[in-house]
Amino acid sequence: MAHEQPAALITGVGGQDGSYLTEFLLARGYAVHGMIPAGMQTLPIDPRVVLHHDDLADGSNLLAILERIRPGQVYHLGAQSHVQLSFELPVYTGLVTGLGTLKLLEAVRQFQQRSGNPVRFYQASSSEMFGLAAQSPQNEQTPFHPRSPYACAKVYGYWQTINYREAYGIFACNGILFNHESPRRGEAFVTRKITRGATRIKAGLASELRLGNLDARRDWGFAGDYVEAMWLMLQQPEPDDYVVATGQTHSVREFLDEVFGHLDLDWHDYVKVDPRFYRPAEVDALCGDASKARAKLNWQPRVTFRELARLMTDADLKLAQREKAAAVS
Repeated sequence: MAHEQPAALITGVGGQDGSYLTEFLLARGYAVHGMIPAGMQTLPIDPRVVLHHDDLADGSNLLAILERIRPGQVYHLGAQSHVQLSFELPVYTGLVTGLGTLKLLEAVRQFQQRSGNPVRFYQASSSEMFGLAAQSPQNEQTPFHPRSPYACAKVYGYWQTINYREAYGIFACNGILFNHESPRRGEAFVTRKITRGATRIKAGLASELRLGNLDARRDWGFAGDYVEAMWLMLQQPEPDDYVVATGQTHSVREFLDEVFGHLDLDWHDYVKVDPRFYRPAEVDALCGDASKARAKLNWQPRVTFRELARLMTDADLKLAQREKAAAVS
């Protein structure tokens, strides 16, 4: 007797993580369904993905989508996830990133109750929740001290995920992911802003790059590695929460060194510090302790900081060269 193809729903399927997770799940034989707000611009989405439309700010269609798909796994990646933008749009960020998580959890609860079909739920939590944490590196026991509307909204979603696990027995996990980057990262995020800016300078398309806090330190990994950890969490016998990180921190300056150095440029000649890009409340340093994920999930990062910087730079250099060729023609 043939086994039924497992179905998974990914919210935020058109983002960086959704893109890599889609590839990961399709390679393992899943029927992948994705949710995006109607009319939203996204990364290219694999044509094998069945798309559904709902906005997490609304959520009125969530239960209907679940009943149509009947997924065994739900990966909740959808959010307003840009920290700087959350200061400009705090209410919207709270509505989408915070309450949107609650709406999806409640839809999962109702679907599970009505159908009797168990659902395994992954919540994309964030290292930004630690914010000004006194302890470093941060692990699953480190108290949160969020420093942005985005981080506050993620803390709300984190605790709602635990609440639904404890109150209703839903297999719900929080993945507390530290910064993870790739050539598919949005251009508003500092790593991609740097690789995009540096390669455009190399191609003669720009003469400077404006950035904010160059001393901020982050634990940067590769998004393609991190989606495997999401999947592994939902394969465990019991639901739990896990920090996913490399355990190493690097400053924005170090990232500049890697990127501009790879292009044989000196970033000091091109980078201008612009106070507009400073946040009202800065997070100086974040470093994750992923010992639990290594021990229980047998997960570890593969791509190093230097490899990540070069991977992103090489991809954006090709993009800049195409951009230059198009301008000439």
